[in-house]
Order: sequence, then C-alpha cells, then structure tokens
Amino acid sequence: MGRTILAVDDSATVRKFVSVALTMQGFGVVTACDGMDALEKLPNQQVDLVITDLNMPNMDGFELIKALREHPAYKDLPVIILTSLTDDDSKDKGTRLGVNSYIVKPFSLEKIQYEVSKYVNWAD
Repeated sequence: MGRTILAVDDSATVRKFVSVALTMQGFGVVTACDGMDALEKLPNQQVDLVITDLNMPNMDGFELIKALREHPAYKDLPVIILTSLTDDDSKDKGTRLGVNSYIVKPFSLEKIQYEVSKYVNWAD
C-alpha cells in the first residue's frame, strides 16, 4: 500500500510540482493552500509526511508545525519545510519546532524525492 504526503503551499504551481514529483515515485499526494486548510484535511486522511511552505495566508508554516507538534496524533509526523526563506532565524525556528528537513526554493524534483525518501518508503 502506498504512502500519502500532504503538500501545503499557497502557490498552486508549487503544489502541482511537488505532486508530480511525488506521484512519479508512487506516493499519494493531498494538497492544502495554507495551514488551516491542512489541519482541516488531516483528520480525514492518513498522511505519512507533511511538506509545508512557511509564508502563507491564514496560518503560516510555523503555526502549522507548532499545531502538529502539539497534537498527539501528529506529534511524530515527519515535516519538511519547503521555502524561499534562507535566513538562520527561520532555519533555527524550524529546528526548534522539530522539523525533519529544510529545503530552499528553487528546488529540484530530485531534491524533493530524496528528502521524502529519507523519512517515508512508499512501499511500506
């Protein structure tokens, strides 16, 4: 049975690119346009990993990660940040919140596939 990734980004283009990259590897992909959308979709979906942008309307990536880490069902869910923010403060905050990886935009298809494969095996 395949694994499912939740891709959270306010850019439809980024969501599509991430979806294509992961479906090519056999993953199922659910998308959300911001943190609030992601939290609404999680209870209805078995998700094995979250990839999230940081700068989003309504609920940003940091708020989403904090909410995930505070929820018993999602506290150990692997999270990858995918963002254009390269400053040390953002990276440090992500680390403090317990993210597993930090990918800087622009990114390659191979980079996404590689980072996801470190935490989730599609064939599990």
